[in-house]
Amino acid sequence: MTHFIPTTTTFLFSLLLVLSANSANGQSVNKAEIARWQQRAKQVTITRDTWGVPHIYGKTDADVVFGLLFAQCEDDFGRVEENYITSVGRLAEIEGESALYHDLRARLFMDTTQAAAIYKKSPLWMKQLLNAFADGANYYLYTHPDVKPKLLTRFQPWMPLMFSEGSIGGNISVVSIERLKAFYEQRKSTSSLHTVDHYERESLGSNGFAIAPAKSATKNALLLINPHTSFYFRSEVHMISEAGLNTYGAVTWGQFFVYQGFNENCGWMHTTSYADSMDEYLETIEKKGNALFYKYGTALKPVRTQKVRLPYKSGTGVQYKDFTMYFTQHGPIAGGQDGKWIAIDMMNTPLNALSQSYLRTKASGYERYKEVMKLNGNASNNTIFADRNGTIAYWHGNFMPRRNPKFDWEEPVDGSNPETDWQGLHPVDEIVQVRNPATGWIQNCNATPFTVSGSSSPDRSKYPAYMAPDAENYRGLNAVRVLSSKSVYTLDTLIAAANDPRLRAFDDLLPPLLTACQSVSGEAVNQSKDLAEAVQVLASWDKSYGINSVGQTLAILWGEKIQRLARSRAAAGERFDDLSLTAFTIKNTTPQEKVTALADVLTDLSRDFGTWKTPWGNMNRYQRLTGKTQEIYDDQKPSIPVGFTSSAWGSLAAFAARTYPGTKKRYGSVGNSFVAVVEFGKRVTARSVVTGGQSSRPGTTHFTDQAPLYCEGKFKDVLFYPEDIQKHVEKTYHPGEK
Repeated sequence: MTHFIPTTTTFLFSLLLVLSANSANGQSVNKAEIARWQQRAKQVTITRDTWGVPHIYGKTDADVVFGLLFAQCEDDFGRVEENYITSVGRLAEIEGESALYHDLRARLFMDTTQAAAIYKKSPLWMKQLLNAFADGANYYLYTHPDVKPKLLTRFQPWMPLMFSEGSIGGNISVVSIERLKAFYEQRKSTSSLHTVDHYERESLGSNGFAIAPAKSATKNALLLINPHTSFYFRSEVHMISEAGLNTYGAVTWGQFFVYQGFNENCGWMHTTSYADSMDEYLETIEKKGNALFYKYGTALKPVRTQKVRLPYKSGTGVQYKDFTMYFTQHGPIAGGQDGKWIAIDMMNTPLNALSQSYLRTKASGYERYKEVMKLNGNASNNTIFADRNGTIAYWHGNFMPRRNPKFDWEEPVDGSNPETDWQGLHPVDEIVQVRNPATGWIQNCNATPFTVSGSSSPDRSKYPAYMAPDAENYRGLNAVRVLSSKSVYTLDTLIAAANDPRLRAFDDLLPPLLTACQSVSGEAVNQSKDLAEAVQVLASWDKSYGINSVGQTLAILWGEKIQRLARSRAAAGERFDDLSLTAFTIKNTTPQEKVTALADVLTDLSRDFGTWKTPWGNMNRYQRLTGKTQEIYDDQKPSIPVGFTSSAWGSLAAFAARTYPGTKKRYGSVGNSFVAVVEFGKRVTARSVVTGGQSSRPGTTHFTDQAPLYCEGKFKDVLFYPEDIQKHVEKTYHPGEK
C-alpha cells in the first residue's frame, strides 16, 4: 500500500481551502474542527483502482468511515445529500408543498430529536463511527467550496440513526402517503397500507443465490449478489482497517456500512422481503371535552399528541404548515377506515438496526453472523449467506413480532382487543430459514421461502402464516429451474445462471394468445399478412431474451397491453403478484381482445420504428447523459442495446425500461445495479459490475466505463488483496488533497 504524506505546504493549502469554503458554503467552522479533520485525514488513505473503485485504508474503523464518506461525496455528493434530506423529513424544503406529507410520514415514525437522544446514549464504538460519518461529509464540503448543497450545509452524527437498514425509508416507504394526507386533511381515502402492490415492486426486488461446496467445482461455497434497485442507488467500495475491518461491496449513498457484499470469511445478499414485520391497528376513538381517547379492553387511554411545524418551499420563499400528530400504544396514526383511526406498529429500534448493519460486515462466519442477527434489527430483508467453511444459509426476514395466530394479520386488526398486541419478537432460531440444504443450493428472488432450496426448502406447515405470506413469482420459478439443472458450478457458470435468458411468464401468457389467434377471428388473422406472420414469430420464439429478438418485442409489448386492460377490470384495492396477474389477465380478457391487442402492437411498432419487425435491442436501451438522480433521455444521443428486461416476466437479470417525453425508445432506470459473484476459498475470488460507473460526473473516465460490460452481462475482476490492488492503481491520496 502506497501512502502519500502531505507536506507543510500541502497542509497549509488545504487549511486555506477549508477556510475559504466556510464562507462559500455558509458553514460555521472553528479551528479545533479543522485541526481534528486534518489530523484524521492524514490517517486515511484512499486508493482508486483503474475502475475508480475506492479502497479506503485506516488505522481504526472510524478512520475508514471518515474516508468512506469523503469518497462517496467525491463520487456523488448530490445523492448523499438527497438520501439524508429524505430520511430526516425535509424534502418539502426542496420540492415544495407537494412533499409535505412525505416529510410528515418521516416525522411520525422517527424525528430528529429522538435520533439525537439515541446518539447521546449510544455505546462509544458506535458514537465514534457516527462522529466519523459527520466529519467525513463535513470535511468534504469544507474542502470543496464549489459544491453547493441543496439544503444540508452541515451533517450531524445522529443522521445515520434515521437511515439504518440500507434502503431509503425502510418500512415506512410502504405507508400510504395518499391515505396519510386524506386523514390529516379529514377526507375519505380508499388507499391501503401498501402503496405499491407486489407486481409493481417486481423490478425493485433482488436475486440471491448460494452454492454449497458439493455443487462447486473447487469445493468452495459460491454466492451471487444481485440487488435490483433504481440505477446508481449504491456505489462499490472496499473498507479496510487495522482493527479487523476488510469488507467489499455495495454501499447506499451516505451510509457507512457495506449493505450487500463480503469479507474474507463470508458474504451476504439481502432481498426485499414480504415477511410481515408491521401491522395496522384499528383504533376506536372517543372525545371527551377537548381530549381524545382510544379504547383498549375495558379502559380508555389518552391519545398522545405532538405538534409539528413543517417548512416547505414556495414561490414567495419558505412557508410553514402546522400539524398535530397522534399516537396510541400501537404507534402513530397514519390513516382512517370506517370511522376508526389506523395506527401502525413497526420496528423502531434504530440503534439495533444500525449496529446490526455494521457488525455483520465483520462477521467471521455463520455462527458470528447469526449472533449479530439476534439484534433483530432488519425489518425489510431476507438474507442469503455463504462462508469460507462451506456453510450456505437463508433467513426469511429478521425482525418478526410474535402474534396470536387466530387473527388475519394481512388485514388491520382491532386495536381495542388486547389479544392483538405483539407478544415480543421471535428469536432468530424460530424464523423461516434453511442451512446447508441437501440440494446444495439456495435462491431467493423476493418470493416464497418455501421453494428456496427445491425439495430441501422449509416446511410451510411449521410456521405461522404471518411469517411468510410471500407469493411465488416468475423469477423464483426460473431460479429453481436453473439451479436444479446443473450439477457443478464455477464463477463463470454462476454468472451464466444469473443471466439465464428465459422469460418464464410467457410460458403461461403466450399459449392463450396463440389459441385465440387460431380460434377467434381466424379469418381476420389470415387476411392480415402481418398479423399472421407475427403469430408465427411468436409461435417459434424460444421465450428467451436477446437484443436481436423480434419475438421478445412482440411478446412484451403485447403482455403489457393486455395486462393493462385486465387490471382496469380488477376490483378497487385488489393486489396482484405476477403469477396471479397472469391468471387474472388470461381469465378476464376475451380471445378477441387478445388478438386485437397484438394487432395494436404491430400498428404501434410500425408507427414508431417504421416496421413491426423491430428487434428488442433496437428499442430497449441503456443511456446515461447527466448523472442526475432524475435522468433525461434522448433518442438522438448515443445509447447501448440491452437484451434483458423487467423481472416481472421472469427475467433474472432485471432491466425495467420505459419511454420518456420525446422518446420512442425505452430507457432503463431500475433493475440490476451492483452485481457480484464470490468464491470463498483460502483466498476470496470475486467479480462484479455496476450499472454505469463509479462517478456521477459526465465526461469523466468512470461515468459509463462499466456500461458495456453491464449491458452484456459481463463482469470485471474484483481487486481485494493489496498485491492485486497495487497492480491497478489509478490514484492514491489522503482526503482533502488535490
